Amino acid sequence: MEENKSTEEVEEKVEEVEKTEETNDQQPTTNNQLEETTDRLKRVMAEFENYKKREVKEKEMLHKTVLSDIVGSLLPVIDNLEHACNAETEDEGYKQGVELVLKQFLDVLKSFGVEQIETVGKTFDPEVHEAVSSVTDETLGEKEIKEEFRSGYKVGIKVIRHAMVSVAN
Repeated sequence: MEENKSTEEVEEKVEEVEKTEETNDQQPTTNNQLEETTDRLKRVMAEFENYKKREVKEKEMLHKTVLSDIVGSLLPVIDNLEHACNAETEDEGYKQGVELVLKQFLDVLKSFGVEQIETVGKTFDPEVHEAVSSVTDETLGEKEIKEEFRSGYKVGIKVIRHAMVSVAN
């Protein structure tokens, strides 16, 4: 009996050793698989983060484009309000009303990030100004804007409409 017992013990020990060897053989494979899976997971996470950033950027660009299109179609209305403010009239109440409407209109545009391009007294910048005439004026510096014929507008750095100006010297 004792011999059976020791044979059984030996067989059990052999089985344990074989299992341990199998586990040791599989362990490097499992570690490699774990490393590969971890690496793939990191790559997928990085791609997803890039995707989210790209989506935010595209959404902002789409918003600015739509805003630019809408504001661009409203600019003739603003021009007409400016002309009405500059027109001579005897009714000061009427003129003040038009000026208030224009101011309110510009305030709404400003709340959406639309800015009027600065002109008179500034240096000519072809990216935001459109020169329609050139004058000689010794009191003004080189490429200094003397007069504005039409207001220009921009959203951030995107120009909706260039300002029409007269440039000195």
